[in-house]
Amino acid sequence: MPEGDTVWQTTKRLHSALAGKVLTRSDLRVPAHATADLTGRTVLDVTPRGKHLLTRIEGGLTLHSHLRMDGAWKIFENGHRWTGGPAHQIRAILGTTDHTAVGYRLPVVELLRTTDEDRAVGHLGPDLLGPDWNPDLALANLLADPARPLGEALLDQRNLAGIGNVYKSELCFLLGATPWLPIGALPTDRAAKLPALAQHLLEANRDRPVRNTTGRRGQNLFVYGRAPRPCLRCGTPVQRADQGDGSRERPTYWCPTCQQGPTPFNIPTTPH
Repeated sequence: MPEGDTVWQTTKRLHSALAGKVLTRSDLRVPAHATADLTGRTVLDVTPRGKHLLTRIEGGLTLHSHLRMDGAWKIFENGHRWTGGPAHQIRAILGTTDHTAVGYRLPVVELLRTTDEDRAVGHLGPDLLGPDWNPDLALANLLADPARPLGEALLDQRNLAGIGNVYKSELCFLLGATPWLPIGALPTDRAAKLPALAQHLLEANRDRPVRNTTGRRGQNLFVYGRAPRPCLRCGTPVQRADQGDGSRERPTYWCPTCQQGPTPFNIPTTPH
């Protein structure tokens, strides 16, 4: 799933191609908005909110989209062949005299009044890459349920917006805690620096073509995707297991030496 930095990069490309331009083509291929016609309207801006994209259009309209696991916005110069996937996967087309933005496999395409944007994104916590970033509120949100596993709390966009599965695993490594550690058990000093650390990682990567959390060339991530290769810090084989809240299981990586706390292999079960 794209994370906050990836969505920020997508939004930047869309804004550069569309903002200030009049739409000469508009095609929303979802039943609720199949008859909507945005041609003749100017795109005002494209802005990210966590993992959501908000394309604001003249006349008080916003096109809300979300990439989730497989979605993508591709931008093509007019006259060039579209290469983002087969035609049946296209969910939205926004074209100007110069460029065409094509949304492939978008699970969310919603046209709403700009004044109603909160209906789509108002549930989100502070945005790690947004003007509303508030580390104190983000930490308070995370600690509101102290028994919740750290990894699950980080992925909950209601706590703070922008962290996905990669940053979840990398943040837990940098904090020295397994993703299954109850967040209330995270030492106070490490919990206090969590929001700033999360923002630093996303800020540092929002303009990079390849995400890097280690600062090392050729070794971009500490643990995510590395199992069963050795930990970059201690040499212990990195482990992998699924973690989820019941709605979706996500591959999760950790070092059993560098990170302290429960894992799926040693969490005690409650006797029946």
